[in-house]
This record gives sequence, C-alpha cells and structure tokens, in this order.
Amino acid sequence: MISEWLHDPAGLAALVPAHFTIGAQTSAFQVEGAVRDDGREPSTWDIFMAQPGRISDDSYAAITADHYHRFGDDLRFMRELGIDSYRFSLGWPRLQPAGRGAANRAAVAFYDRLLDGLLAVGIRPMLTLHHFDLPEPLQHVGGWLNRDTASRLADFAYLAATTFGDRVDSWVTLSEPVTAMIEGYAVGSHAPGASLKMGALAVVHNQLLGHGLAVEALRAADVSGRIGIANLHTPVEPSSDRREDVDQAELFDLIHNRLYADPILLGRYPDAPEETPDVFSLFREIEPSELRTISQPLDFYGLSYSGPTRIRSSSAAGGLAATGLSVTGSRASGSPAARFSAPGFPFVAAPWPEFATTGDGTPDAPVFLAAALAELGARYGEALPPVVITSVGASCADVVDVEGAINDEARTAYLAEHLAVAFAATSAAIAAPGATGVSGSTGAARVAVSGLYVRSLLDGWEWARGYETPYGLLHVNSRTQDRTPKRSYRWLQQLLGER
Repeated sequence: MISEWLHDPAGLAALVPAHFTIGAQTSAFQVEGAVRDDGREPSTWDIFMAQPGRISDDSYAAITADHYHRFGDDLRFMRELGIDSYRFSLGWPRLQPAGRGAANRAAVAFYDRLLDGLLAVGIRPMLTLHHFDLPEPLQHVGGWLNRDTASRLADFAYLAATTFGDRVDSWVTLSEPVTAMIEGYAVGSHAPGASLKMGALAVVHNQLLGHGLAVEALRAADVSGRIGIANLHTPVEPSSDRREDVDQAELFDLIHNRLYADPILLGRYPDAPEETPDVFSLFREIEPSELRTISQPLDFYGLSYSGPTRIRSSSAAGGLAATGLSVTGSRASGSPAARFSAPGFPFVAAPWPEFATTGDGTPDAPVFLAAALAELGARYGEALPPVVITSVGASCADVVDVEGAINDEARTAYLAEHLAVAFAATSAAIAAPGATGVSGSTGAARVAVSGLYVRSLLDGWEWARGYETPYGLLHVNSRTQDRTPKRSYRWLQQLLGER
C-alpha cells in the first residue's frame, strides 16, 4: 500500500492529537553490542547465537549498532529527528550480570549517561526492564520455567528503580512475554531454544507473576514514572466459517492474546476449551493472592503490534486435544501469521493473499492495527488503561540511490498509515474491519491511545534473523557502524517538525 500521507507529512501532522507521544524504540541486545565490555556476562541469547544453525545468517550481536559506545551520536540523531520519547531496555546481563546481587557500576555509569543525555535534549525515557535477554545464570536453573525468576525480576526492578527512578518517564516491566514463551520455550526458535510444545504454558504464570512483583517493587521504590507492560497482540480470524477452523482460531487467540491480557486486566485466566482440560489445568490452581499481584492497576497498557493472524485447522491434527506449537522463522520474520505453522498440531497459519507484505512477510494491512485496538476496547472496557503502542514498524529493502541516499519508501508508507490509524483512535470509536474475528464483538469501542513508538531507531540485530531484516530509521553500516538517515527518518522528522 502506498500511503496518501507519503508525500504529505505536513498534512498528517495536522491530525496529531494534543499530547500524543511519538517515540522510537530499541532493545539492549539488539543495538548495544559490547558484549564483553565492562563486566557484562553472557545472556541466554549469547549462548543461543553461538549454536550452529540457530541464526539464519550465522551472525553475532557482538557489535551490532555499537550503541554502547556511540550513544552520543544516537542522541544527536534523536534530537534532530524531534521525537518526544525513546524506549530502550536495560541489559540485565550488563547491569546485574548474575541475575541477582549488586549492580555493575560500569553499567550504571553507562545508563546514567544515556538517561542524563536524553533529558538534556528534552527526550523522555521509557525504560523496559526485560526484553528477552535473561542472564545465563538464571537460565541455568530453569529460566522462566523456574518460579524464582519472577522474584529475580522483582529484585532487578527494585535495583533499577532505586538507581534510575528519578529520571524515567515510563517503565515497562516485560516486553512481549508471549514471544519469549512461544518461540523460546515452546518451539525453540529463540533463546533458550527449548521445544516443550504446550508444556511451555508453564512459563506464562511465572512471567506474569514476575510482572506483578516488578510493579510492586517499582512502586515500593516510589518511582515517579508511569508503569505498564508491553504485550504483543494479533487480531485472529479463522480462514473459513467451518467449525474446526473457528475452534482453532479461538484456541490460538486464547494462547497468544488472552492468556496474558486477561490476568493483567481482569484478574483471572480465561476459560480453556473443554477439549483441552489437561493442558490448561495449571491455570485453575492459581492462588487468588497471586492473581491480585498480577492484576494491579497500571498507568498504561503497551500494545506491541506486528500484524494479523489467519488460522485454519490442521488436517493432520487430532482436534483440539492435539497439543503443540510450531514456529517458522522468528519474531522478526513477519507477522504471527507468517511465524506459526503446525504440521501434526491443531492449527496452521493461512495466508493473506489480499495484502502486500513487508520485507519479512508481514501483511501490510494497517486496518488491523485498528482491529487490535478495537478488540482490546471491546474485551476489557473500563479495565483497559490508556494504551501506548509500544512497537510498530516494518522491515523492507533499503535502496541506495546514486547520491548515496537510502530510499525506504515502503517503510515510510507503512509508518504513515499506521500513525494515521493511531491518531484516529484517539478521537473516535474504532471498529474491527470486515470479519468479526474471534473477539465476539462486532461493534465499535473507544480506546484511549496516548502514544506510539516506531520500531526501530537503528538497524539492529533482529534476533533469529540476524541482520537480514532491518527495521531502522537510521541505516547502520555493518563494518563501520556509521549512521545514515533513511527517507523514513527524514519523513518522520518533517512530520514532527510540523506539529
């Protein structure tokens, strides 16, 4: 889709609601590099990427964008871009290398300089506590399969809060825990590389308990910033109206979306399909006190958005009682629809031939961002706090012209359309397009959307896809780490300047 706003950023700027935050996003492991510097110890991803065949281009994140050493340059680009906020994550293996104990003073100094630099140029920090890179000593004793990891995240939150809490505008406890569960523990395409199939559901409660305990720790430290979480949501629809396709779409929606959002926003786990009582039995045995910890009120709810998912029943499956998940690719390799397939399992991803795709296979269908927001509003109503779109972006080919400029028109159009959807969501009720999906709601719902973060400020290391799928507004030379603004950067810069 070529956006009508591609050549009219000033026109789109006129639609930006008052007090709407526009920011850019990165994560520590993807851009920092410096994996052996200043006391940093290995994370689960250091171990995973060293295993042959794990990363599609056989690359390493040892240097990546070298943000650790070049953050001063990146601050200049952020200031010139004109963003309101920068979302980044703490490198847990850098700040607390053993996953417990005192802070690494060299890491504290780095994050101090970054936070102070952001504030000096008028950019509000959004700090994510944990974005996939678990310290290896915690993984050695089970990682998120070990209930104690929830307590470790709480201690890490308190350490971060007492060290940086006076300078952080917004806190994110966990980034996309469903991605870590499915790709890291169910099918093994992400670190730590476990293939537990439905057994990976044991991870869910530990992650959510960690979130709740981290919220308590941040508030105990009396941080001044807002507190939330970033969950990856995908609108789900069946590939047909056949009962088996509808059943599998509902199951996928429950696992991917509701299993995380319901406990946080409603204080309870969703009811499981009758055909799978054993798989979900652990969620019927949760102590009410733990659900109260998980469902503490939040200041915002983070929506990470990639794309929609279309599901059909797998003809090889034995119905809903068949248990298993399979992922092809990675979080960076397109929408949930492109990532999931299930030969021998209950559901399989169906294609979206009616939509063009981005460079990594994501359907270019911005109307489904409206669908994701509408479903959140319809399901959770008054329980839904203001929504921040914590991640939206596109991978596409970067074309260098004869003058050395990088023309990423497809990414620019993608961002324009998704920004337009987000702006519209702040001023009117929105409804899911076309099919009603599996949310059970056909009407419109009002959702307060207060901001959007572009994925990503920098070309970085995109997890299991390595450097194959760049997302950045800034091109990063793989040999020199020099930064070059792309067309998308210049377009967003003009939009922000016209507000």
